[in-house]
Amino acid sequence: MPRIQTLDAWLAYRDFRFLWTANFCSNTAHWLQLLTLGWLVRHLSLDMEQSALLVVGIGGTASLPSIILGPWGGVLGDRLDRRRLAMFLELAMFCLAFTFAWLVKFDVVVVWHVYVYAFVAGCCESIKMPVRHALIANTVSSDSLSNAFTTSVLTIPGTRMIGPFIGGLLVTSLGFFWNFTIEALLYLAVFISLLPMKTPFTGPRNTSQSFGIGGIFKDLVDGIKYLWKKQRVLTLLFFLSSAPNIVCHPLLFLLPVYISEVLGRGADYGGYMLSLNGVGGFFMVLAMSAFGFPKRRGLLCVLSALASAILTLLMGLSMWLFMAFLVVTLFGATQTLFRTTNGVLTQTLVDDGYRVRTNGVYQMGMGMVIFISLFVGWVAGQTSVNFVLVAMGILAIIISCAFLFGSKLVRNQP
Repeated sequence: MPRIQTLDAWLAYRDFRFLWTANFCSNTAHWLQLLTLGWLVRHLSLDMEQSALLVVGIGGTASLPSIILGPWGGVLGDRLDRRRLAMFLELAMFCLAFTFAWLVKFDVVVVWHVYVYAFVAGCCESIKMPVRHALIANTVSSDSLSNAFTTSVLTIPGTRMIGPFIGGLLVTSLGFFWNFTIEALLYLAVFISLLPMKTPFTGPRNTSQSFGIGGIFKDLVDGIKYLWKKQRVLTLLFFLSSAPNIVCHPLLFLLPVYISEVLGRGADYGGYMLSLNGVGGFFMVLAMSAFGFPKRRGLLCVLSALASAILTLLMGLSMWLFMAFLVVTLFGATQTLFRTTNGVLTQTLVDDGYRVRTNGVYQMGMGMVIFISLFVGWVAGQTSVNFVLVAMGILAIIISCAFLFGSKLVRNQP
C-alpha cells in the first residue's frame, strides 16, 4: 500500500500550519458569503421580474474586481511583504462584514447595498487570494511544495461542506444577520492566525526599484512578457481554464434559482447543495494529497475541464432532487481536480519573483465570470434555468475538446 502523504508538509513546517489555519477560516467565510448573498438577493428581489438575473449577478459582481485588480494586486504582492498585505486585507474584510451584518439587522438593506458589499469584498478577495497562494511556497521548501499546495486546497472543498451547510440552516431559522457576523469573526481569525507566521522560503524579487506608477506598470508588463515568452504552457492553461472557471462556474450562482424553480425547495437545500459540492471536492483533493499526483498533469487538466462541462450539461437535464445532488457532488470533484492540478503546475513552474503576478493573472480570468453570469442570468429569466445550464455545458465541452485534440504542449505536461 502506498504511504499516506496528506499531512507531510503540515507536520513538517510550523509556518505552513499557521497559513493552513488562516486559509481554512478565510475559505469558510468565502463560501458562507457566497451562499448568504445569493439568498439575500433572492429574498429582496422575490417580486421583481429580473430576480434570476439579480441572483446570478451577485456572484459575478464579487468576481468583477479581479479583472482590474488581479494583475495589479499581483504586482503589489511581488513588491510588498505578502504576509502583512494579507493581514491588512483580512482586517478590512472583518470591519466590512461586521458593519454589513448590523445593517441587515436593522432591516435597511436593499438589493443595491448587497451589490456594493459584494463588489468591495471582491476587491479584497482579488488581491488576497493570489497572495495567500504565493505564501504557500514561502512557508515550505521546494520539494514539499506540491504536497503543501494540495493540502492547502483541502480547505476549499472542506469549508464548502461546513460553511454553506451551517449558513443555510441559519438563514432558514434565524435570518441573515448571524451569517454575516460569523463571516466577520472568521476574517478576524485569519488575521490572528497570520500574526505569528514567518516566510523563510521567500525568493528574490524581480521588480524595479521605482515605486511610482511607471515602475509598477513596468512590473506588470514584465510579468505578462514572462508568461508569454518563458511560460507559454501557463498561458495556454489560462485559456483552458475558461471552460471550468468562467463558463461552468456560474452553475453555483444559479443554484438559488434552480432550487427554487426546478426543485421547489428553500435556502436550507441551497446549503445542502453547496455542502455536497464541497464533499465531492474534498474527497478528490484528499486522494491527491494522500497518494500524490498521477503523471501527465496537463492531460489531467484537460480531462477534468471536460468532465466539469459534461456535468454542467447533465445538471441542465436533471429534474430530480437525487440526480441534482449527485451531479453537484461530482461537479465539485472535477472542479477541484482541475484547479488543484492547474495550481500545482503553476506553483512548480513559475519563479518566486513572478509568483503573485502569475496568480493575479489567473484571478483576473476568474473575474471574467461576471460577464457570462449576467448573460446566463438574463437568459434564465427569459427562458429557463435548465436551458441555460445545457447551453453552458455545450460551450465548455467545445473549449475542452479543442485542447484535448489540438494542444500537445498542454497534454504532454508531466
